[in-house]
Amino acid sequence: MDSNLWFMLYQIFKMGGYRGTVFLATNELGKLMKISQQTASRKLLKLLKEGYIERELTIRGQRITITKKGLEALREVYEVLRIGFEGLERAYCLKGVVFTGFGEGAYYVTRSGYSRQFEEKLGFKPYPGTLNLRLKSPEDIKIRRELELLPGILIEGFMDEGRSYGNVKCFKARIFDEVDGALLIINRTHYGNDVIELISEENLRKKFGLKDGDVVFLKVII
Repeated sequence: MDSNLWFMLYQIFKMGGYRGTVFLATNELGKLMKISQQTASRKLLKLLKEGYIERELTIRGQRITITKKGLEALREVYEVLRIGFEGLERAYCLKGVVFTGFGEGAYYVTRSGYSRQFEEKLGFKPYPGTLNLRLKSPEDIKIRRELELLPGILIEGFMDEGRSYGNVKCFKARIFDEVDGALLIINRTHYGNDVIELISEENLRKKFGLKDGDVVFLKVII
Protein backbone atom coordinates (compact mmCIF):
# COMPACT_ATOMS: atom_id res chain seq x y z
CA MET A 1 0.00 0.00 0.00
CA ASP A 2 1.34 3.43 -0.95
CA SER A 3 2.53 5.29 2.18
CA ASN A 4 0.54 8.43 1.28
CA LEU A 5 -2.64 6.37 0.98
CA TRP A 6 -1.91 4.66 4.27
CA PHE A 7 -1.46 8.03 5.99
CA MET A 8 -4.81 9.23 4.62
CA LEU A 9 -6.45 6.04 5.86
CA TYR A 10 -4.82 6.68 9.23
CA GLN A 11 -6.27 10.21 9.32
CA ILE A 12 -9.75 8.88 8.58
CA PHE A 13 -9.28 6.37 11.38
CA LYS A 14 -8.28 9.17 13.79
CA MET A 15 -11.32 11.23 12.79
CA GLY A 16 -13.56 8.45 14.07
CA GLY A 17 -13.26 5.81 11.37
CA TYR A 18 -12.46 3.17 13.97
CA ARG A 19 -16.02 3.57 15.29
CA GLY A 20 -17.69 3.17 11.91
CA THR A 21 -18.93 5.74 9.38
CA VAL A 22 -17.69 9.35 9.44
CA PHE A 23 -18.79 12.46 7.56
CA LEU A 24 -15.81 13.81 5.69
CA ALA A 25 -15.00 16.92 3.67
CA THR A 26 -12.00 16.74 1.36
CA ASN A 27 -10.94 20.31 2.22
CA GLU A 28 -10.75 19.35 5.90
CA LEU A 29 -8.80 16.20 5.05
CA GLY A 30 -6.47 18.20 2.82
CA LYS A 31 -5.69 20.65 5.63
CA LEU A 32 -4.89 17.81 8.02
CA MET A 33 -2.49 16.24 5.52
CA LYS A 34 -1.13 19.59 4.29
CA ILE A 35 -2.17 18.89 0.70
CA SER A 36 -4.64 20.57 -1.64
CA GLN A 37 -8.33 19.67 -1.68
CA GLN A 38 -7.89 18.33 -5.23
CA THR A 39 -5.04 16.03 -4.16
CA ALA A 40 -7.03 14.87 -1.14
CA SER A 41 -10.03 14.11 -3.36
CA ARG A 42 -7.85 12.18 -5.80
CA LYS A 43 -6.27 10.06 -3.06
CA LEU A 44 -9.66 9.41 -1.48
CA LEU A 45 -10.93 8.10 -4.81
CA LYS A 46 -7.91 5.82 -5.03
CA LEU A 47 -8.65 4.43 -1.56
CA LEU A 48 -12.21 3.81 -2.75
CA LYS A 49 -11.08 2.16 -5.99
CA GLU A 50 -8.64 -0.14 -4.18
CA GLY A 51 -11.28 -1.23 -1.67
CA TYR A 52 -9.88 0.33 1.51
CA ILE A 53 -12.98 2.47 2.08
CA GLU A 54 -16.64 2.65 1.09
CA ARG A 55 -18.37 5.95 0.32
CA GLU A 56 -21.96 7.19 0.33
CA LEU A 57 -22.77 10.64 -1.09
CA THR A 58 -25.48 12.50 0.81
CA ILE A 59 -26.89 16.04 0.92
CA ARG A 60 -24.76 16.74 4.01
CA GLY A 61 -21.60 15.42 2.38
CA GLN A 62 -19.86 12.11 1.97
CA ARG A 63 -20.04 9.28 4.48
CA ILE A 64 -16.83 7.24 4.62
CA THR A 65 -16.50 3.77 6.10
CA ILE A 66 -13.18 1.95 6.42
CA THR A 67 -13.60 -1.53 5.00
CA LYS A 68 -12.27 -4.80 6.43
CA LYS A 69 -9.39 -4.54 3.95
CA GLY A 70 -8.61 -1.02 5.16
CA LEU A 71 -8.67 -2.03 8.83
CA GLU A 72 -6.38 -4.95 8.05
CA ALA A 73 -3.87 -2.61 6.38
CA LEU A 74 -3.88 -0.39 9.48
CA ARG A 75 -3.61 -3.39 11.79
CA GLU A 76 -0.53 -4.71 9.96
CA VAL A 77 1.34 -1.45 10.52
CA TYR A 78 0.15 -1.32 14.13
CA GLU A 79 1.60 -4.77 14.78
CA VAL A 80 4.99 -3.73 13.39
CA LEU A 81 5.03 -0.58 15.55
CA ARG A 82 3.91 -2.53 18.62
CA ILE A 83 6.74 -5.02 18.25
CA GLY A 84 9.24 -2.20 17.84
CA PHE A 85 8.04 -0.15 20.82
CA GLU A 86 7.61 -3.08 23.16
CA GLY A 87 10.81 -4.82 22.11
CA LEU A 88 9.02 -8.11 21.77
CA GLU A 89 10.57 -11.22 20.32
CA ARG A 90 8.10 -12.89 18.06
CA ALA A 91 8.17 -16.21 16.24
CA TYR A 92 6.42 -16.68 12.93
CA CYS A 93 5.65 -20.25 11.92
CA LEU A 94 5.29 -20.81 8.18
CA LYS A 95 4.80 -23.72 5.84
CA GLY A 96 5.31 -23.82 2.10
CA VAL A 97 5.42 -26.26 -0.78
CA VAL A 98 8.72 -26.94 -2.52
CA PHE A 99 8.90 -26.07 -6.21
CA THR A 100 11.63 -25.72 -8.81
CA GLY A 101 12.36 -22.07 -9.54
CA PHE A 102 14.09 -20.31 -12.42
CA GLY A 103 17.54 -21.45 -11.31
CA GLU A 104 18.69 -17.94 -10.46
CA GLY A 105 19.30 -18.64 -6.76
CA ALA A 106 22.75 -20.14 -7.20
CA TYR A 107 23.86 -17.23 -9.37
CA TYR A 108 22.76 -14.52 -6.94
CA VAL A 109 23.81 -16.25 -3.73
CA THR A 110 27.36 -16.66 -5.07
CA ARG A 111 27.80 -13.00 -6.11
CA SER A 112 30.63 -11.73 -3.93
CA GLY A 113 28.69 -8.56 -3.08
CA TYR A 114 25.99 -10.72 -1.51
CA SER A 115 27.96 -13.73 -0.22
CA ARG A 116 30.34 -11.56 1.82
CA GLN A 117 27.40 -9.86 3.55
CA PHE A 118 25.61 -13.17 4.14
CA GLU A 119 28.66 -14.47 6.02
CA GLU A 120 29.14 -11.25 8.01
CA LYS A 121 25.50 -10.67 8.95
CA LEU A 122 24.04 -14.18 9.11
CA GLY A 123 27.08 -16.03 10.42
CA PHE A 124 27.26 -18.71 7.73
CA LYS A 125 28.32 -19.18 4.11
CA PRO A 126 25.22 -20.21 2.16
CA TYR A 127 25.04 -23.28 -0.03
CA PRO A 128 24.99 -21.95 -3.64
CA GLY A 129 21.27 -22.02 -4.24
CA THR A 130 17.92 -21.20 -2.67
CA LEU A 131 15.03 -23.44 -1.68
CA ASN A 132 11.83 -22.07 -3.21
CA LEU A 133 8.59 -22.45 -1.27
CA ARG A 134 5.12 -21.51 -2.41
CA LEU A 135 2.80 -20.42 0.39
CA LYS A 136 -0.68 -21.87 0.14
CA SER A 137 -2.67 -20.57 3.09
CA PRO A 138 -3.93 -16.96 3.40
CA GLU A 139 -2.40 -16.83 6.90
CA ASP A 140 1.08 -17.69 5.61
CA ILE A 141 0.80 -15.10 2.83
CA LYS A 142 -0.32 -12.55 5.41
CA ILE A 143 2.77 -13.30 7.53
CA ARG A 144 4.99 -12.80 4.50
CA ARG A 145 3.41 -9.38 3.90
CA GLU A 146 4.00 -8.52 7.55
CA LEU A 147 7.67 -9.52 7.23
CA GLU A 148 7.99 -7.10 4.33
CA LEU A 149 7.13 -4.28 6.75
CA LEU A 150 9.69 -5.32 9.36
CA PRO A 151 13.33 -4.15 9.17
CA GLY A 152 14.98 -7.57 9.15
CA ILE A 153 18.68 -7.97 8.34
CA LEU A 154 19.56 -5.82 5.35
CA ILE A 155 21.87 -7.20 2.66
CA GLU A 156 22.71 -4.08 0.69
CA GLY A 157 22.56 -3.88 -3.08
CA PHE A 158 25.67 -3.12 -5.11
CA MET A 159 27.06 -2.49 -8.59
CA ASP A 160 29.20 -5.07 -10.36
CA GLU A 161 30.53 -4.76 -13.91
CA GLY A 162 27.93 -2.13 -14.74
CA ARG A 163 25.02 -4.18 -13.41
CA SER A 164 23.04 -3.19 -10.34
CA TYR A 165 21.88 -5.69 -7.73
CA GLY A 166 19.05 -4.74 -5.39
CA ASN A 167 18.69 -4.95 -1.63
CA VAL A 168 17.78 -8.25 0.01
CA LYS A 169 16.13 -8.44 3.43
CA CYS A 170 16.79 -11.51 5.57
CA PHE A 171 15.24 -13.09 8.62
CA LYS A 172 16.97 -15.88 10.52
CA ALA A 173 14.96 -19.08 10.34
CA ARG A 174 14.92 -22.60 11.70
CA ILE A 175 13.94 -25.23 9.12
CA PHE A 176 12.07 -28.28 10.47
CA ASP A 177 13.34 -27.11 13.89
CA GLU A 178 16.65 -28.72 12.96
CA VAL A 179 18.71 -26.61 10.53
CA ASP A 180 19.51 -22.91 10.80
CA GLY A 181 19.07 -20.75 7.73
CA ALA A 182 17.47 -17.53 6.56
CA LEU A 183 14.32 -16.46 4.76
CA LEU A 184 14.93 -13.92 1.99
CA ILE A 185 12.65 -11.06 0.98
CA ILE A 186 14.04 -9.96 -2.39
CA ASN A 187 13.28 -6.54 -3.87
CA ARG A 188 13.74 -7.62 -7.46
CA THR A 189 12.11 -10.96 -8.06
CA HIS A 190 10.03 -12.72 -10.71
CA TYR A 191 7.88 -14.33 -8.02
CA GLY A 192 4.69 -13.06 -6.41
CA ASN A 193 3.97 -12.49 -2.72
CA ASP A 194 3.07 -16.16 -2.27
CA VAL A 195 6.71 -17.27 -2.63
CA ILE A 196 9.61 -17.26 -0.17
CA GLU A 197 13.22 -18.35 -0.67
CA LEU A 198 15.42 -20.00 1.92
CA ILE A 199 19.19 -20.22 2.22
CA SER A 200 21.28 -22.34 4.55
CA GLU A 201 24.80 -23.57 4.98
CA GLU A 202 23.49 -26.96 3.87
CA ASN A 203 21.80 -28.17 0.71
CA LEU A 204 18.26 -28.27 2.11
CA ARG A 205 16.86 -30.47 -0.66
CA LYS A 206 19.54 -33.08 -0.03
CA LYS A 207 19.51 -32.73 3.78
CA PHE A 208 15.79 -33.49 4.04
CA GLY A 209 15.35 -35.50 0.82
CA LEU A 210 12.95 -32.90 -0.54
CA LYS A 211 11.25 -33.00 -3.91
CA ASP A 212 8.74 -30.72 -5.61
CA GLY A 213 5.40 -30.85 -3.82
CA ASP A 214 6.84 -31.61 -0.37
CA VAL A 215 5.79 -29.36 2.52
CA VAL A 216 8.46 -27.54 4.53
CA PHE A 217 7.90 -26.09 8.00
CA LEU A 218 10.00 -23.25 9.35
CA LYS A 219 10.10 -20.80 12.21
CA VAL A 220 11.21 -17.19 11.74
CA ILE A 221 12.39 -15.34 14.87
CA ILE A 222 12.09 -11.54 14.88
